[in-house]
Amino acid sequence: MDFRQKPLWIMEKDAGAVFKAGLAAVDAETSIDRTCRRNDDRLIIGNDSYDLSSYNKVFVIGAGKAVAPMGAAMERLLGDRLTGGLLVVKYGHTRPLIRLKTIEAGHPLPDEKGEEGALEILKIARQATAEDLIICLLSGGGSALLPLPAPGISLKDKQETMSLLLACGASIAEINALRKHLSAIKGGQLARAAHPAALITLMISDVVGNDPAVIASGPTVPDPSTYADCRRILEKYRLHSSLPEVVTRHLASGWDGQKDETPKSDDPVFLKTRALICADNRAALLAAQGQARRLGYETMILSSSIEGETRDVARMHVAIAREILTSGNPVSPPACLLSGGETTVTLRGSGRGGRNQEFCLAAAGDISDTKRILIFSAGTDGSDGPTEAAGAVMHFDLLKKADALGLSPRAYLENNDAYTFFSKTDGLILTGPTGTNVMDLRIILIG
Repeated sequence: MDFRQKPLWIMEKDAGAVFKAGLAAVDAETSIDRTCRRNDDRLIIGNDSYDLSSYNKVFVIGAGKAVAPMGAAMERLLGDRLTGGLLVVKYGHTRPLIRLKTIEAGHPLPDEKGEEGALEILKIARQATAEDLIICLLSGGGSALLPLPAPGISLKDKQETMSLLLACGASIAEINALRKHLSAIKGGQLARAAHPAALITLMISDVVGNDPAVIASGPTVPDPSTYADCRRILEKYRLHSSLPEVVTRHLASGWDGQKDETPKSDDPVFLKTRALICADNRAALLAAQGQARRLGYETMILSSSIEGETRDVARMHVAIAREILTSGNPVSPPACLLSGGETTVTLRGSGRGGRNQEFCLAAAGDISDTKRILIFSAGTDGSDGPTEAAGAVMHFDLLKKADALGLSPRAYLENNDAYTFFSKTDGLILTGPTGTNVMDLRIILIG
């Protein structure tokens, strides 16, 4: 078969294989095994060595979609030196553990189970002494899974605030800046509670730039954001009149200097702490690139740090794909374009979906005239927005099916209802929880 005549169903199979290769490279349990090892009583993490016999107790705590497999790796590594601990995970993202307790909680909107878990983790941290070691595991989703509102703010107030932020198109960094200043545990405040115990944080990054202060809202690292930043965010998205009054009042007292800031880099609570990234989006992209090349595609990684409005980003990707078709630049077909990062969706309608499904639906109009471009976009955690799908796939044959069913991609896009569109056209990517979370992978195949 002439490669350039590969049917779309084979290209779709190729895209799935490329995605799976990316996931395998950032598997959470494997990432811990790659970062940590033990030699008798020496625990070696990265380039540092810790004498486990010098600690009275060793605790493991954490939160995020991927921390259950991370915890399984730590249980195996620490063995009987592990005293105990607690991990908070998204519903459906847990696994049986021996010494560590798990609590399933709400994501992306926090709930009472998450608050219960945050209180218990804070209690473990506060009870630790200078002779103890705490290992904190964090991954994407940790922000929503550790909801402990600041005094005077209810969980309902925080839920309402997060809903408004998610709907207005705020970036993850902007959302987390507000989260930290409405929290009693985020933005370095867990490290403050754990002091003077030794504290090691192992992270799987789900944020552009791998900033530890942004991953899970940085509960164990210095917080560079301020109440003044929160004020600018509220002004940018015109949220002053929309937020619960108690939230606005709390933030206003902070930028007026009436409340203490979150701990900064010069705070002594960070003297015995260390944070290390175990896996990130670029590692997934590099593995995906290798698989695409093995399948015969000329492959280019556009970026692991793409942000912006999902619809705009989708059209940019298709524009590059069409340039490859017509001119052979920047690579010659058959080609594979890869990108990562995390885009945002500004809600205009009342439908269901996530940024990956919306990405594919937004690309529909620009590939409706060719059988040589396939769009595949999925979240590496296996979930996309408030749906059970990881993402979606889009190509000419799927659009032909939609037309036969009388479905208008544009109408579904305007209602932010990508999930319904792809569920009717069999375009959803369904993986279930993947055991990792390093943002999204976008795969564009040009035959």
